[in-house]
Amino acid sequence: MRASPPPRSNPEAGDATPDAGPARSGRRVVLITGASSGIGAEVASRLSADPRWELLLNGRDEARLGAVAARTAGAALPMDLATQEGCRKLAEAALAHSGRVDALVAAAGLGWAGAYTDMTPATVDRLVNVNVCAVLHLVGLVLPQMVARGSGRLVLLGSVAGRYGVRGEAAYAATKGALIPFAESLRYELQGTGVQLCLVQPGPVATPFFARRDAPYTRSWPRPVPAGRVAAAVEEALVGGRDQITVPRWLGAPARVQGMAPNLFRRLATRFG
Repeated sequence: MRASPPPRSNPEAGDATPDAGPARSGRRVVLITGASSGIGAEVASRLSADPRWELLLNGRDEARLGAVAARTAGAALPMDLATQEGCRKLAEAALAHSGRVDALVAAAGLGWAGAYTDMTPATVDRLVNVNVCAVLHLVGLVLPQMVARGSGRLVLLGSVAGRYGVRGEAAYAATKGALIPFAESLRYELQGTGVQLCLVQPGPVATPFFARRDAPYTRSWPRPVPAGRVAAAVEEALVGGRDQITVPRWLGAPARVQGMAPNLFRRLATRFG
């Protein structure tokens, strides 16, 4: 079920950063999922310093989400995105609160590490539901209004694991990898609509993500980057015109080796990854 788009209007002239039109408050409304901790919370903190943004924050942990909302002057919209119904309720709550969504930062995500043969079907389903289905559902719910207004931003949080594949993270890598063709394909549909989409692909990030998946990050390389560094990339995606950002940027370079010499890439990944 998709939310009904409002009557189409021309986008604002003038300042192009950010370029979405004003909401009831006169500010641009950004809906951030996964905002109760990690990258999502860092994005909320960073954007709260910019008075042009009105923050709508989503997460499952109501206590942590409330603390982030209080610190950033955002509105807490707790909801579990593992179901289509949860996504629908979140979109409805966002529209009821602010009347529109000018930007979506899809930062919610789950991780799992270990042998794929040890994963239960229920665990696989939950990873797919949160990391893939929730993103597609939410984009489908907020995009019609953006297209109707002629402006909007979609920022999807992927992972370099989805680009290269990572030993011991087959299901997680698959869910993040699914966002790559989705983003590439959707961009063709968005040409000429005024809506821009950016896929942000970080490497390992120093957040509670690894503790919550019950498997700490033990690789010696690459080292985790601060969540604030990824939040800066998200802000760049919201105000700039880039289609894809890798954090750190050098992690995009191995894609050339993978494309030209996949067997060599696998040997190097096995040795150093």
